[in-house]
Amino acid sequence: MNLYDEFSWRGMVYDATEGLADVFPRERVTAYVGFDPTASSLHVGSLLPVMALARLQRFGHSPIAIVGGGTGMIGDPSGKSQERTLLSLDQIDENLAGLRQQLARFLDFDSATNPARVVNNADWLATFDLLGFLRDTGKYFTVNYMLQKESVHRRLESEDGISFTEFSYLLLQARDFLELFDRYGCTLQMGGSDQWGNITAGIDLVRKLRATKAHGLVMPLVTTASGVKFGKTEAGTIWLDPARTSVAEFRHFWLNTDDRDVIAYLKYFTFLTRDRIEEIEALAKSAPEKREAQRVLAHEVSRLVHGDDDAARVEQANTTLFSTTTLNVTVHEALKIADDLTRIAADVPSMTMAASDFEGHGMTVVDLVAHALKMSKSEARRLVQQGGVSVNDRRISDANARLTCADALDRRVFLLRKGARQRFVIRLA
Repeated sequence: MNLYDEFSWRGMVYDATEGLADVFPRERVTAYVGFDPTASSLHVGSLLPVMALARLQRFGHSPIAIVGGGTGMIGDPSGKSQERTLLSLDQIDENLAGLRQQLARFLDFDSATNPARVVNNADWLATFDLLGFLRDTGKYFTVNYMLQKESVHRRLESEDGISFTEFSYLLLQARDFLELFDRYGCTLQMGGSDQWGNITAGIDLVRKLRATKAHGLVMPLVTTASGVKFGKTEAGTIWLDPARTSVAEFRHFWLNTDDRDVIAYLKYFTFLTRDRIEEIEALAKSAPEKREAQRVLAHEVSRLVHGDDDAARVEQANTTLFSTTTLNVTVHEALKIADDLTRIAADVPSMTMAASDFEGHGMTVVDLVAHALKMSKSEARRLVQQGGVSVNDRRISDANARLTCADALDRRVFLLRKGARQRFVIRLA
């Protein structure tokens, strides 16, 4: 199977230039993906293009990741309704360092045959003078051509319009493609489907100035089956940096994948073989209640992003969490369970609350659920009344019930359960 076939069966081809499928079997391709340095960490929304580069390298081709120190000073209007806040040079440098470190988990920079590269487009874009850039790049694009691009057209129809700064982004990215062609023989750019206009502009510039056919491949913008933007949760963005999103929260995100999405995500975000994924799919259809597909997905992506040791530690902590029984335990058993839950708290969904909040008349179970699970009080009340909440394995359906320190394990830990699949440790301090 060549790389294009691999991309296709994994559902990673939204569109591609004509003839690209024939290129991979006959030559080693150098391809690039651009990443905006708007933060010091990538998020799960960036994982699909990262995996595309990693697959490309595993098939013997050469990957380049552009971390846009130059274009990051401008901001890509694609898919945006408003202009981004421009970053300072110091912010961009700090973000570049973080992104390079994360990309090293997926790409081999020391390969003897096809090493990966991380490049900063500020290395060339920052050296251009305005008149030189307009003469050497801008003259090859008509305004009519640029206005037809979806990213520009959509912004022109918006209330805020588009600034000349962002309007120029397409020219800068086109220049990136030309520079990478000249420096590294790069003939393919990949990205999300919203990048098609920028990619084809670069293809046109390479064709006009170097008389060479370049290619583009865009991947689908991932959304959930329920229509929510992938990677966006009630708690916020899911980052790859464990300082922003803990390994436990990261794993929990994948465990919560909808049954309708999980097989697609296994194809997108893991290196599991086709046979293995089809085996998991068959099991998911015959026994969906076991959620084996979600467990495999969470394990594979966690170890890719955070490494085997951290992934294994969090999995063991969750095994402890879900095997813990707290109903009708002795004082001595409650002490040990409280110690165990405190020990694993950093690696499972958990939070710390003030013990003083549970003194006197204590706190209502509705307030506890709303605070811990980040939901409104009306949602929490409804969940409790429907019997969806247990505290220390004791089901509570009375929305007016109150909890005090005396109800906590060893007066310092609550084990909150929502339904059958979610458990949450609450420590009192």
